[in-house]
Order: sequence, then C-alpha cells, then structure tokens
Amino acid sequence: MASGFPASTGDVLTAATVNGLVTFTVDADATTDYTAVLDDQYQTLVPMNKATAVAFKIPTNASVAFPVGTAITILNKGAGLCTISATTSGTTTVLSAGAVAASPTLAQYKTAVCIKTATDTWYVVGAIA
Repeated sequence: MASGFPASTGDVLTAATVNGLVTFTVDADATTDYTAVLDDQYQTLVPMNKATAVAFKIPTNASVAFPVGTAITILNKGAGLCTISATTSGTTTVLSAGAVAASPTLAQYKTAVCIKTATDTWYVVGAIA
C-alpha cells in the first residue's frame, strides 16, 4: 500500500506522501492461489506468477471490508491462466466482460483491475478473457 494511506483526520501531507501516489508498490510474486488482503488496495500491484493455473480470490466484505471505490490491480506474469473470482460466489458478486462473467481470466503478461462498487460487488476490467 502507498505509504501513509489511508490518511486520518489531522494528518499532514508531505511532498513524499503526495509523490508516492504516482507510483505502485509492487508486492512479491504470488506463486500459489491468492486471496486479496486490505493492503492490496490503493497503489499496489499484485503480480501472479505460476507456470500452471492460479487463482486470485476476492473475499466477502464480512472477511475483508475494503472501502467502496477500492481498486486492486493484478498482473499475470506466469504462463498459467489466472482466474479472478469470489471466495464465496453466493455472497460476493464479480462481474466482467469475460467469457464467464463471474470468473474472468488473465493470460500471461495481461493485467486487470478489480473495482469495488458496493458492499459485495466488484467489477473486473482490463485484458481479460
């Protein structure tokens, strides 16, 4: 997560804080199935890197209360397809223009952004199939 965020009432913005908003924090490669955590929000890139299929899971709001408007960026570096879906499909809704709207996939070197628009609703946009 970008340093100093989220900000709290009374925080003083510094040049370093504001300048940090234009860059991504790059997480370590996820080489196994991965479930999003609160630190993945804001300016963080989540790289998935596995030679075979791998999953990026979006948790329920009850598990991880991302604020509405959260955007999580995923980059698939590995040769295996990365499937983006909800940990609990009956509770969390994932929508996309992918072949399977609730489970879009990313091929190698493709990226997507998961955007939370309501309590348990996420849209996935980007280079999905």
